[in-house]
Amino acid sequence: MNDLAIIETILRDRRGFFTEIREGIGLQEKMRAMLVSSILFLMLYGAVMGSTHSLLQALSSAVKLPVLFLATLVICSPTLYFFNVLFGSNQSLTQNFALILTAITVTAVLLLSFAPIVLFFLLTTNHYQFFKLLNVAVFATTGSIGVIFLSQGMRIVSAGGKEGSKARHNVVRFWIVVYAFVGSQMAWTLRPFIGAPSMKFELFRQLGGNFYANIFASIGEILGFFTVM
Repeated sequence: MNDLAIIETILRDRRGFFTEIREGIGLQEKMRAMLVSSILFLMLYGAVMGSTHSLLQALSSAVKLPVLFLATLVICSPTLYFFNVLFGSNQSLTQNFALILTAITVTAVLLLSFAPIVLFFLLTTNHYQFFKLLNVAVFATTGSIGVIFLSQGMRIVSAGGKEGSKARHNVVRFWIVVYAFVGSQMAWTLRPFIGAPSMKFELFRQLGGNFYANIFASIGEILGFFTVM
């Protein structure tokens, strides 16, 4: 399977794609193709994010964005697998990994589709907080669609396993929340991805504060309540 052609397969025939995952058809080839394509798309979007600051920041973000998604995947996938097994799932760890990777791949290609819009605002505005919140909104939108693909995939791959199906559905919901929290904390740990124009390039920043407080502070600055350093 061509690494980039897999994107069209997922988007046009998701049911057939998930059915093949359920049957264990070409799992290794599918995962390799999804890894290659998602890493490429995330690197391109990361470079656009970082280009608001400097070339070094663009290169840094191009590397860190795939690391963010894949590290979160590795950390969280065992939780989904073992909880599913606990409630009667017969899916293998590889199948679970492939399903989550499908969601990441969908998110990555949608991020890339937003890249021209983000680049437009990069060229037409110099408001750092606005640009940061724009990217947060893009990630929230694309991530939500990726989660929808994951939920659909879980239902299709689990089709036929009636026992514990409702509990497994609730497990997926719970896991999505866990994944979001782990991902946001991972992003905070790996920051900066954009880089404040008034600050010199840093590969990583000192830990302190948290992602959610920073987002609320950015909203406050845009609304004119206070200034974020």
